[in-house]
Amino acid sequence: MVLAVGHPVLEGGARDAGAGPPYIGPMATPPNHAPDHVPGRSTDRPADLAPWHAPTPEARARFLAALRPDANGLVAAIAQAEGTGEVLMLAWMNAEAVEETLLTGRVTYYSRSRRKLWRKGETSGQVQHLIDLRLDCDGDALLVTVRQDGVACHTGRRSCFSWGLRDGEVAPLEPVLADPAGLYGGGG
Repeated sequence: MVLAVGHPVLEGGARDAGAGPPYIGPMATPPNHAPDHVPGRSTDRPADLAPWHAPTPEARARFLAALRPDANGLVAAIAQAEGTGEVLMLAWMNAEAVEETLLTGRVTYYSRSRRKLWRKGETSGQVQHLIDLRLDCDGDALLVTVRQDGVACHTGRRSCFSWGLRDGEVAPLEPVLADPAGLYGGGG
């Protein structure tokens, strides 16, 4: 599937430009330009996943202009699994992280604790491949649909939302699928 910035498609093929901010979503035909590349960043995708085609520079600029970040320059980014819609994690993105994600097709966040870009899977191998990117109506949150390689959570669970209340107690809802020490060399 090729993604590009646009507006929702109405019945009959018309574009609903009044439906809110632009989004990155399915497009019927690939763009007529070569995909951009960020030097030193792999854009490898699983064999069964369509090649990534970055939106045009103009489309990226329109999408970035629609962002309404907080005072720290960040928007919330909710990652969900393709196909199932399972919520995997909540992280943060700045404009640079959004642009790199759009350029490479690999999800990049902004780490508030490290104060730098966080290329998901760079150290752990647990890469998130971009499938779809949507901006909410206020421009301050993103819904990032991904193909997740391995687990999303640093605890070794598939989802960061793996704990809940059961019988009045906080309990794990998902098993640990990967040893965090093996993923991160002993760190979280």
